[in-house]
Amino acid sequence: MTALAPALQAYFTERLINQRAASPNTIGAYRQTFRLLLTFASERTGKPPSSLDIGDLEAALIASFLEHLERDRHNQPATRNNRLAAIHSLFGYLALQHPEHAASIQRVLAIPPKRADRKIVTYLTDDEVDALLDVCDQTTWTGRRDHAIFALVIQTGLRMSELTGLDRHDITLTTGANVHTIGKGRKERRTPLVPSTRAVLKAWLASQPGDPSDPLFPTTTGTRLSRDAVERRLAHHLNLTAARCPSIALKHVTMHTLRHTAAMRLLLAGNDIAVIALWLGHEQITTTQIYLHADMTHKQRAIDKTKPLAAKPGRYRPSDPLLAFLEGL
Repeated sequence: MTALAPALQAYFTERLINQRAASPNTIGAYRQTFRLLLTFASERTGKPPSSLDIGDLEAALIASFLEHLERDRHNQPATRNNRLAAIHSLFGYLALQHPEHAASIQRVLAIPPKRADRKIVTYLTDDEVDALLDVCDQTTWTGRRDHAIFALVIQTGLRMSELTGLDRHDITLTTGANVHTIGKGRKERRTPLVPSTRAVLKAWLASQPGDPSDPLFPTTTGTRLSRDAVERRLAHHLNLTAARCPSIALKHVTMHTLRHTAAMRLLLAGNDIAVIALWLGHEQITTTQIYLHADMTHKQRAIDKTKPLAAKPGRYRPSDPLLAFLEGL
């Protein structure tokens, strides 16, 4: 066995699990990255994954792998950069354990992340939110469950991992009603519940008896809902909503869109961006500033306060032919 296999195993057991206490989501994402990388490297080199050495994972191969993710797997730059971050983490560990490969390791660590366009976030308007919640058939068990899920996320802005990880004891419906979550980076937080959401959850818990440690939103068999299952339920209700609210069919809506919707509702209600960052569990306020770019109301109020320009329409006409050529490029 080469040096790579035991080093990769030690990276997961010692570095990620013991030293960093990485979350299951992080371990899962890193595991998938290296499964893809080892499969790609095996096909390129003709060696089985267990026979690959550190020197086989050179910078040129890593660059080809990243290109493969975008070209063949159709990954977005953000996903590509997440895979590269996992690779950089591994190679940072290898640099300490195997200094004899320092030169090739440094070339891999020098591969930069790819810059990506930042799109304006998509969120639902109040009418679209009402239409989505109204379309849930609350005469059925799954309809009541899905209605409670959507209402909770739209009000609290929970991440998908936080939502699917909720147990019944994470909900407090007495004085100071709130939902308790452990989010990204193992940050613990409690998010207040408004009376309407509290009433929805109270009715749901009353109709679905169980132990405090049971999943808050189980499947029909009592197991925990998966991410894909939640997205499928949302897609089902979005198809029904489109008939009543055509504007929602023009948007690409996922469960993360409902998180964006919670943030935009807070922003439009006049809350400070720092408060929204705390509400969403953002570590840095700069992450929350994407919502300022999406809000045309704030921008319109800003432009309304400015003095109109006394500019007249005109056209620049360069006097020199070379300048005219450059202007026409």
